[in-house]
Amino acid sequence: MVWEPISEAKLWDDINDAFDRMSLEQRKIWEVIKIHPEKWQQKLWGNEGKGFWVVAIIGNNVVWFNDIEDGYNQSTYTNYGTINEYYCNQDELEWAVQNVINMLKDGYDSAGRAGGPQPIA
Repeated sequence: MVWEPISEAKLWDDINDAFDRMSLEQRKIWEVIKIHPEKWQQKLWGNEGKGFWVVAIIGNNVVWFNDIEDGYNQSTYTNYGTINEYYCNQDELEWAVQNVINMLKDGYDSAGRAGGPQPIA
């Protein structure tokens, strides 16, 4: 089986399904941070699919869909259009939104981060 990047239509299906599962609080935050999905670059891992879909922005953080690992992640960005870090948490969108809520309430990021493959030493 050959991997293919997720289409925008399939991504929208996933976003809409996640919205149906969100709590009222998550929906309120989602409405504030969401953007129309945009493909952003991520050097190294994002090259094969011509980038990853960014679906939300808050401050210098983006929520993006990792279609290689099939899950949402939160990363920083310095330059608009480029994701700084690669993560493969495989979170549902509502979990990523909940982490944003937790960051706003607690003042720090409490979610764990699963990084990309590492070379065997």
